[in-house]
Amino acid sequence: MKPNTYTQLYIQLIFAVQNRQALIKENIQQKVFSYLSGIITQRDHKSIIVNGTDDHVHLLISLNPKESISTLIHELKRCSTKYINQERLCKFHFSWQEGYGAFSYSKSQLDKLYAYIANQKEHHRKKTFKEEYIQFLEIFNIDYDEKYLFQFHSEV
Repeated sequence: MKPNTYTQLYIQLIFAVQNRQALIKENIQQKVFSYLSGIITQRDHKSIIVNGTDDHVHLLISLNPKESISTLIHELKRCSTKYINQERLCKFHFSWQEGYGAFSYSKSQLDKLYAYIANQKEHHRKKTFKEEYIQFLEIFNIDYDEKYLFQFHSEV
């Protein structure tokens, strides 16, 4: 009998629409978020919640360590871009911006994080995406250079 591998890796992923365009309109958000969740599940990870606004998304997943975060992000962006464009969910060509944030959490933090992601629209009435993203980087003690962050055209 061989020993098995057991993991519990909770990761929040954040990425933005190219040029931070507000292309994920409310009428297509559920389709886009469900599609992203399906990709996560299909790739043997667990999708806990996917939500966001018209210009960025937050995904809380339980990561299967057989696939790297960068590979998962690449496939999430590639497949969802193809889906959104083929289904003509946007008036304009859709693509995701390069880069992403990935932040790890313990099980004890999940309820609070789940509520935070579920309430994105309300949260962004008080705080911009740039403020939110920089706050994550600072909370997690991640060194960054603002010129290499997402393009925050509408918030400058």
